[in-house]
Amino acid sequence: MKVAIIGAGVGGLGAAVRFANKGHDVTVFEANSHAGGKINNLELGDFRWDMGPSVFTGPEYIKQLYDLCGEDFSTFEYFELENSFNYFFPDGQRFTLPKNKDKLIETFERELGEDGSLVKQYLEKSGKNYKSIAPVFIESSLHRLNHVLTKRLFKALGRLPKYKLSKTMNDENKLKFKNPKTTQIFNRYATYNGSSPFKAPAMLNMIQHLEMNVGVFLPKKGMVQIPRSIQKLAEGQGATFRFEEKVEEILYENKKVKGLRTNKGQYDFDIVVSNMDVAFTYKHLLPHLKTAPKKSLKQEKSTSAIVFYWGINDSFPELGVHNMFFSDDYEEEFNHLFKTKTISEDPSIYVHITSKKKMEDAPEGKENWFVMINSPINVGQDWEKLVPEIKNILLDKLSRHLERDISSLIEEEFVMDPIFIEKTYSGAQGSIYGNASNNKYAAFYRHPNFSKDLKGLYFVGVTVHPGGGIPLALNSAKIAAECFQEDFRN
Repeated sequence: MKVAIIGAGVGGLGAAVRFANKGHDVTVFEANSHAGGKINNLELGDFRWDMGPSVFTGPEYIKQLYDLCGEDFSTFEYFELENSFNYFFPDGQRFTLPKNKDKLIETFERELGEDGSLVKQYLEKSGKNYKSIAPVFIESSLHRLNHVLTKRLFKALGRLPKYKLSKTMNDENKLKFKNPKTTQIFNRYATYNGSSPFKAPAMLNMIQHLEMNVGVFLPKKGMVQIPRSIQKLAEGQGATFRFEEKVEEILYENKKVKGLRTNKGQYDFDIVVSNMDVAFTYKHLLPHLKTAPKKSLKQEKSTSAIVFYWGINDSFPELGVHNMFFSDDYEEEFNHLFKTKTISEDPSIYVHITSKKKMEDAPEGKENWFVMINSPINVGQDWEKLVPEIKNILLDKLSRHLERDISSLIEEEFVMDPIFIEKTYSGAQGSIYGNASNNKYAAFYRHPNFSKDLKGLYFVGVTVHPGGGIPLALNSAKIAAECFQEDFRN
């Protein structure tokens, strides 16, 4: 069959590998000039940055694609970080969380006064929750009974009391830990899918499992190595890529897709897989479809982000690869600027600095900084005014923490804001992950990986089931491919 894939994000790339591996004639259409979607490459002067995700977890999901293609996964070179994050707090306290589990627990005891045995229990519970839930909620469709009604479901249901479905992430963390700083650390994992720890269900505290229990990794050639490697796998299976060709409409007839119209022509296809934001897919590519799933598309959107890419003309030995600055002293000022809470109702501002100085992404004695804060989606704010004001606040904050005038050290700069995300990556209103997970039913409100109304239409990527992040996007491709096999076998 002829298969068209709209978008070469990680989900689209995974789908290209899986469909091509089954012998289908696969063509991937990408409006931009590169594969990877938000995982992009930025070069300014002598500096290089990874745009998009900066944390790499779940390498086993990439290995699945290599194994499927019969390729040697050892050729995908990556390494585990010795430390996950360096943490900086407003009162001047700072410490590092190491990868070693015993040392990690010791750090919570020494720095935050937590009971090590309780921290250990918390981490073990999140690991068990993840391993129990993943086969049902992450690696399978929630929208087909034959996927859901398995022995794995009953195993997951057996841990139902452990999920704390009636509590939020913050409720559980605040109850579990005595130091508010510990609560802040674990609350921030809600931002990994653009949600609020004050609304997202406590079950999502398992998000930190992959980082704290398993580890944080980096590809040796940067995050862009991930999409480039998967693209190479897809091409090896026979997939064709058409870059800088924007899809403008999905064509269908008698409730079945029949092809695409792009800015360069019209094509016939038997199957269409959309890696575009699902809301944009319906709004722009299926504008006349009367049966668009309004309830799913009207769900609360995930947060967006403002990211400053700074080439810093100095070296900061106190900074590691990943650094998290917490704040409560700028709450009112940021909220005044945004006219809303930065992370829904979260009273903290998280400033994430990534500095990959050990990867030769900056000249000797200099550093490349990826400085991110979570922001609301675009609902008409004056971003041209907001971004410089936010930049000044960040510079003041970081200069005090690091005891140097950061503004005088910026040699190169690029800024990404919700407008950029919306325009470049077709993220509805600049949202990064589609729908937020701000209620206990959010997982069930995510759009399925197939269309219930148009035969031959499938969906992958972070805006559909199972959700945001590289591991989940790769699983969306696996689920869509399985659903296709079931549909056309029947």
